[in-house]
Amino acid sequence: MKLTPDLFQFFSDLEANNDREWFKANQARYEESVREPLLAFIQAFEEPLAAISPSMLAVAKKSGGSLFRIHRDTRFSKDKSPYKTAAGVQFRHEAGKDAHAPCFYLHLAPGDVFVGAGIWHPDGPALTAIRSRIDEAPKDWTKARDAVFAAGWELEGDTLKRHPRGFDADHPLVEDLKRKDFIAVRRLTQKDVLGRGFVERFEAHCREQVPLMRFLTDALGLPF
Repeated sequence: MKLTPDLFQFFSDLEANNDREWFKANQARYEESVREPLLAFIQAFEEPLAAISPSMLAVAKKSGGSLFRIHRDTRFSKDKSPYKTAAGVQFRHEAGKDAHAPCFYLHLAPGDVFVGAGIWHPDGPALTAIRSRIDEAPKDWTKARDAVFAAGWELEGDTLKRHPRGFDADHPLVEDLKRKDFIAVRRLTQKDVLGRGFVERFEAHCREQVPLMRFLTDALGLPF
């Protein structure tokens, strides 16, 4: 089962009708155009992912697997819209229990499609471990970082305004030490993910970021 243009049209329509009544009336469409094709994609990527790293998981389950749930957590948000208007697929490390783990990621929204690799919002100990590894093995870090840019990706995410505590302000890699996220992103188009061959293209994109993923898992004392 392949991804079709209606995946993006569904989210466009959902954005204009983000309420439970509309979603209930269109739930069959969600299943047919979004969830089932993405579960098939996850299952198809299981073997290629194992070849990249046996420690990264592809779990094709409706709940609790690699596919993010469509329901938003509105408990602490002023925006009470009940549904996400994008699909997210996360292939995270087996040691990770939530979204804040080393992972490969696919984001699908109308006009906003990208592949991600790395770690988003790591907790305090993990962030300290990554920064310490950058300080201790600067050549390993710059090699992984330069591979990100060489492959046409960008490093995105939040950063500190000042150097982190425990590191000098004039550290040669201070801008990298300021990072609070270590996420590489490659922008795609909707056309890139539609039709045949996307599993192979996604695999190729993930392989481009093996140096970054290996650096991050090594910093956290995890196997890659």
